Amino acid sequence: MHKGVTGSTVHSFYVMDGPEPAGYGNILGRLAKLRIKRKRVKYMQAAIYSRKSVYTGKGESIENQIEICKQYIAANLPDIPEDRILVFEDEGFSAKNLDRPQFQKMLDAIRQGRFQYLVCYRLDRISRSVGDFAKLIEELNELDVAFISVKEKFDTGSPMGKAMMMITSVFAQLERETLAERVRDNMFMLARRGQWLGGTPPTGYLSEKTEKADVNGRLKTVCKLKADPDEIGTVQIIYQEFLELQKVSGVYGRLIDRGITSRNGRWFSKPGIKQILENPVYCIADKQARDYFIAQGSDVCFSEEDCSDTLGLLSYHKRDYKKKGAPRLDRSEWIIAVGKHRGIASGRQWVAVQEILEANKPSSPQTNAYNDYSLLSGMIRCGQCGRRMFARLRKAKGTGSLFDYICDGKLQGGTKVCGCRNLNGRQTDALVCETLMQYAKEDSSICPLLEKLKRDIQREEAANPLEKTEARMARRRSEIGNLVIQLSQPGVGHALLREISNRVEELTAELEQLTAEKKRMEESREAIAGKHLQLDLIANALSSFQACAKQMSLTEKRTLIKLLLQRIEWDGENLHLFIYGE
Repeated sequence: MHKGVTGSTVHSFYVMDGPEPAGYGNILGRLAKLRIKRKRVKYMQAAIYSRKSVYTGKGESIENQIEICKQYIAANLPDIPEDRILVFEDEGFSAKNLDRPQFQKMLDAIRQGRFQYLVCYRLDRISRSVGDFAKLIEELNELDVAFISVKEKFDTGSPMGKAMMMITSVFAQLERETLAERVRDNMFMLARRGQWLGGTPPTGYLSEKTEKADVNGRLKTVCKLKADPDEIGTVQIIYQEFLELQKVSGVYGRLIDRGITSRNGRWFSKPGIKQILENPVYCIADKQARDYFIAQGSDVCFSEEDCSDTLGLLSYHKRDYKKKGAPRLDRSEWIIAVGKHRGIASGRQWVAVQEILEANKPSSPQTNAYNDYSLLSGMIRCGQCGRRMFARLRKAKGTGSLFDYICDGKLQGGTKVCGCRNLNGRQTDALVCETLMQYAKEDSSICPLLEKLKRDIQREEAANPLEKTEARMARRRSEIGNLVIQLSQPGVGHALLREISNRVEELTAELEQLTAEKKRMEESREAIAGKHLQLDLIANALSSFQACAKQMSLTEKRTLIKLLLQRIEWDGENLHLFIYGE
């Protein structure tokens, strides 16, 4: 037997060999809490917490908060001398969560039993989140630590103080949400005034900061766009070339021919050119532009009298940033205002560009890479730039249906974009078909490989005991149900109540882990089923290719090749076939 000394009290407990008996951990846990309580009686201390997110000039500095808290302790807790008070300060942190360095350090000290009181100047110095605050108060209650808010005169040492504390925390969160709503409303108000709200300026412009006096005479920093002399000419060229060629790909090629690059020194991409053509920032805020956006259902924030022959438009609320990936909103959701910058294209020109872009939209989202003479068009990747390679007929007379596979970068921008050699189309198609025919033979290496993959999948499936996990989950739910029934019985003592509550928490936590484990297993099962299906498809594709290749149409061959080949790559010298499973 060993003896544990805590303050002036001696506790005796056994150190046992072998597995711990049921409930042993809970017994030690209660002993640990008892030791903490005894220690606090001898070393009574108070923690003061102060926080300030930004300077406001309202007299709520960290120093003032600390001084007010010390005065409260001196007046209401005279048994605590000043040398038993420890101060924790967080400056430059908001109260939206509890992830603050000094706050976390204070919590660690509280959990070690060093304090009996936690004192702060005001409730929102701790948190503005009801959830965070409720968890904190619950933990402080379990550790017998009283929470005191000086400004609101709350003390969780009393029942009324606990109730009022929770009510005030609700209003603190409401204030935070109201503040966020006011910030959003202010952003929309600035947008309606045509003010640039910051961020990366569009091609052709720079963001310029200026100071402006408000109604109270205070200077505020605002941003506006101004033309970038190094880029504005490029945007003008893009609009001029598109109105002439009426194709984004044509503009792409012209920019490469002229050696014009983007601000990062790279060639403009086609999506990048399209974004420039679609951006209202380049459109002059004239009557034609206003009429267009009104017809689109946009929130147009200027009257016909406010139209301009020089100033450009600013658009807001174009994307839904609450959703993952920030999808683009319909133009009926946009806010359109007159900016402070000079536009590039008149409303008539900009609207004409939009009509051309709309007319050029493909009826199907998939690029039509196929034709009636090539087998692998769009399926081969250029090993030098990663773009796809497409089939193009040779223009020389007497070549018949001879064609080549050419890198898309080379097709659009010439050798300046990609210098990869062209690939003879007929020879490539024949070589790929011949290679797959060899793999389809029973004596080839692909058959043993498929068998090996099948065995690997079966072993993976055997190592995924989903049924055992579900059985464990059922047992935990049953045990929780039985414990809840015990809690509802009359005459349950406080000690047993605590014991049952702790066990329910343990089982609930374990059930959450098992639920997450089950989800991972189900996802793994789906992946395994997909592998089974893929193997079956490959096996069927091989047998079909071997038996019916000569009678198949181009479309049927393409479908089978996609099942068999993971990737085809041409590096300018060699053609690489990557077969699934290898």
